[in-house]
Order: sequence, then C-alpha cells, then structure tokens
Amino acid sequence: MDRHVQAFLNKLSLASVAVATFTLLLLFLRTPQTCLPPTAAARHRFPRSSCDSARREFLPLDKKNKRLWSSRAFRGQVLSYRSFFDSIRDLGLLANHSKVLCVSAGAGHEVMALSESGVADVTGVELIDSPPLVSRADPHNLPFFDGVFDLAFSGHLEEALFPLRFAAEMERTVRVGGACVVVVAECGHAEVEEIVGLFRKSRFLGAVNVTLIGLKITRIIMRVKAAS
Repeated sequence: MDRHVQAFLNKLSLASVAVATFTLLLLFLRTPQTCLPPTAAARHRFPRSSCDSARREFLPLDKKNKRLWSSRAFRGQVLSYRSFFDSIRDLGLLANHSKVLCVSAGAGHEVMALSESGVADVTGVELIDSPPLVSRADPHNLPFFDGVFDLAFSGHLEEALFPLRFAAEMERTVRVGGACVVVVAECGHAEVEEIVGLFRKSRFLGAVNVTLIGLKITRIIMRVKAAS
C-alpha cells in the first residue's frame, strides 16, 4: 500500500514540475503589452511610464536657460524685481558698483533683475543650484568671508529652518554700513519687530508694504552696525 502511495506522489510531483515549467516558458515567450510601438527604434529614450512613448528632445543647459528666461512668467518676475530694486537705489543703498548677495535665490529672478539694471557684481545662492545665475550653498552656512558684500537680499527668510542663523549669516557677509533687505508676507508692526530682532548686529531703517511678483509683501531694511 505504501509503495502505491509513494508512486502516486512521485507522479504528482512530476506533473507539478511539468506544469510549472510550461508556465514559465509561456511567461518568457509572451510579448509584453506596452504602449511603445513595435517599430520604435533604439533612438527613443526609455519612457517615463508604461504608456509614455513620446520622443523627448535633450536640450543642453544654455538652450534650456534661453527657453526659461524668455518665457512670459520668468520675464514678468524679473521686471517686478527690477522695479523693486529701483526703490532700493532711491534710498541710496544700491548702485552699479555694489556687490550684492541674493540668499535663497531660487531660479535667479532677482539675480537677473539686478544684472539687467546695471549691477555688475551679483551673487545668488540656493540649496539647489541653477547655473549660471545661482550657485549651490547653504544659507545657514554661507561660503563667503565676513563683510564682502554691500547688500544682502532674501525673499525666503520665513522659510528658513533656523531663521536666527539665516539672518546672522546675511549680516556676517555684509560690510559695516551695508544693508540687509528681506521681504516677507505682508505683516504688521509686531511681526516686523520680531523679524528685525533676528538681525542682532544691525539697525532698523524701515519697513513698508509693497507689491512684488504680484504678491503683497512687507519690505524690511536693516543697516549693519560696527561691532561694539
């Protein structure tokens, strides 16, 4: 009886192996379903998704930048920043010979605006670079010597992980008598005082509500003091 059971189990095992082998062969031989046409040549880049077979053109950096910088949205923001910095000029805090640092400069709208307005020495930094306008640097640990800039600007102080350190680095890189300019969401007197308090080595010059890139914001200006 045991021999019959053993023989039956052996046959069952062989049948299972045969079925499994046949199934694997079907999987290997079956043509996968895809949205990429069978006539697609090797020149096509690998699709981003299973149904994305559109050919993508590779653009060198200079052509990408030309396309971005000529867009209506980018140009609109650059023009808004140019108008904004003109008001800083009117206060006597900015000139063509000024050395300016833009902290957390994003795609570089403010850098381009300053350059187009005649400022020859403009440096933009951000955690993610956007060459050639913006270089990679940590706003909380700027890679510059003390007092090398005449003016530092940022529109992203509110987003800083450590606002006090962010403000201190702006101050450190600006010469005595130079200015730190920040813009924040439109706010009142109490909020302005709180922001000014972050700049412990500067004297408050003034705050005003303005419009920048279509947003209502508050512009706050401090002048860096001599060490006491």
